[in-house]
Parts: sequence; C-alpha cells; structure tokens
Amino acid sequence: MCKLNVMVLFGGKSKEHEVSLMSATSMLNAMNKEKYEIITVGITRDGIWKKYKGSYDKIQTGEWEQLAEGENLSFISLLDDSTGKENASEIKALKKDARQLENLKIDVVFPALHGPYGEDGKVQGLLEILGIPYIGAGVLSSALAMDKAMLKKVFDAEKIPQAKYKVIKNYKNLTPDDVVVEIESFFGYPVFIKPANLGSSVGISKAKNKQEVISATELASKYDKKVLVEEFIDGREIECAVLGNEYPIASLPAEIIPSREFYDYNDKYFDGKSKFIIPADIGNELIEQVKNLAIKVYKIIDCSGLARVDFFLESKSNRLLVNEINTMPGFTEISMYPKMWEASGINYEDLIDRLIQLALKKHRL
Repeated sequence: MCKLNVMVLFGGKSKEHEVSLMSATSMLNAMNKEKYEIITVGITRDGIWKKYKGSYDKIQTGEWEQLAEGENLSFISLLDDSTGKENASEIKALKKDARQLENLKIDVVFPALHGPYGEDGKVQGLLEILGIPYIGAGVLSSALAMDKAMLKKVFDAEKIPQAKYKVIKNYKNLTPDDVVVEIESFFGYPVFIKPANLGSSVGISKAKNKQEVISATELASKYDKKVLVEEFIDGREIECAVLGNEYPIASLPAEIIPSREFYDYNDKYFDGKSKFIIPADIGNELIEQVKNLAIKVYKIIDCSGLARVDFFLESKSNRLLVNEINTMPGFTEISMYPKMWEASGINYEDLIDRLIQLALKKHRL
C-alpha cells in the first residue's frame, strides 16, 4: 500500500505555542504509521520553520528545537505581520519555499497550530498559494473565527443567540476611567474581558469591580489591540464537536464543570481537574438543539474539516447561547474535541483518518 505523506505542522509564534506542541505530540503518537509517512515541521516562537526527525515526545517538552538544528526551512517573512510591502526578494523566497515543500512530496498538511499565525488563516493562505491540501477551515473561515469581535457581528447579522458584548479598540489611547465608564454604562458586574484574537483562555479574566476591570483590560490589551467585553452568563458550559465539509455532522455535546471559577488556560491544558460529562445531561431535546445550532454556526462561516462550538445554557431561562467557534480545537490527551467524538463512536485514530480524507476531498473540488 502506498503511504500518504502527511506533514504535521506545530509550534508557531502564538501565545498558544505550548498547546500546539501538546496537540501535535498526541496526534503523532496516534497516527497510523502503516498508512502515513509522517513529516514533522515545527515553527519556533520566532517564526523559524525547522524540519524535525526525532522522537515525538521531545516535541511536547520543547527539546525538538535544539534537535532540529540544521534542518531549517526558509519561511522567513510570509507569516509576520511586521513584513513590509511585497517585493521581489519575498517573491523569490516564496518560490524557494515552494520548491522545498515540493521536494518533501507532501500530500496533505495537518496544521496543528492554535491562535494567531496558524489558526487565523495565515498558514492556510500560504498553503493555498503553494497548492498543498491541508486539514481544517479555509482562509476566511479561520480568520473570522479567530477574530471574536468580527465573529460576534456576523452572529448578530445571522440572528444567532449570544451574550451581550462590547468591543474596546486601542485601549492604550484611552484612560482607565474612560474604559470603566464605558463598560459600566453597558454591563452589570461581573463581566468577562479577553483579547479579541486569541484562544485557549489566554489573557481572559473575570472582573467583578472597577479595579478588576482595569487590570483585566490591561492584561487583554497585551495580546491584542481589540479587547472584547462580554456579559456574565449564569449557566452551564456546553461544547459540541463538528466534523465534515459540505455535509457536516455533530457529536454528542459535553458539559464542562470547571475546577476553578471559570475554564481557564491551566484548567484546560495542565491541571486536568475539571469534570466532563459526555453526553451532557441536558435532555434529548436540548442535545438536538445544541447539535443543530453547532452545525448552523459551522455552515454560516463556511467552515470545513473540523471545529468545536462552545455554548452557554442559561440557568434561569434554559436559553442556549453561542459563545464561539474554534476552527482548530485542542487535540491533547485531555482535549474535548476528540473526547466528544470518542463518545460518539469515532476513536482518535479514526478521527485523524477522516480529517485527512476530508482535506484531500476539499482540495479536489
């Protein structure tokens, strides 16, 4: 049997670099080595692409960077927002990169990247230019899902139920008091404050008073120029996994019971103390509502491959609200996306197989 050459791309310049390393390690250990010839390429925090041939377990620890020395690929400027206007030298670099990838004989890329410079359409655009099939959402879908402020405007236009929100731009040009007045005129306490363009609960805070609003906004603004403020919803956290291209399917939903005040970064990827109930104990009717709304949101942003849709189920009203959609959800051992599919009858290895086939099919269309 002829093996498919699958390039797993991990790391990246995002603040979610560590999460990507964990996702990639889990994927690589699970992939069927009889079906796939695996090519591992990591991106350092500085944006240097390195071909890596060592143990997969060295990826999660970060040791892969030193072991990959001398295997650098020359992707130098295409993923950097600080790059100036396109010029002849960049075109030359792109052609050189295309030849390098061609020499690797890649059939499909699995971009196991989370956050900016990977999950936001930049890598997807590069792969589109080079004509290489890849797993997951396209350029527009990826960019839209990453920018939660823009995503919420699309949800408003499509009448998707969601919590009240407000976007604060250029926080550094405002005084803290101005920000507090703006938030207090629109919300009661508490509120959630987060960077508009980031995931994995990085930079997110729950603010219960004026001082906490100032601290939370300062933290979020370190990661993004746009800060998103959301009303607090007293309810349950529900998630649903979606898989497919033109005819997506939804998994059994899960309920997350955080071990902390909310489901934060450490809780998601390191502590592992949160409880998960799959399927969520919300009754068959609500389960179907969650699945149908997850697929609707997936189609609205023209997603493909995979995504995880997050919801709030309001306690008093039993109202279902969409929080966000993640186009490259975590694939770690404790991540919810593979867990929900496992509970729905698709194990981890088969899930990866399906994603690869979906990527190849999308590329053929």
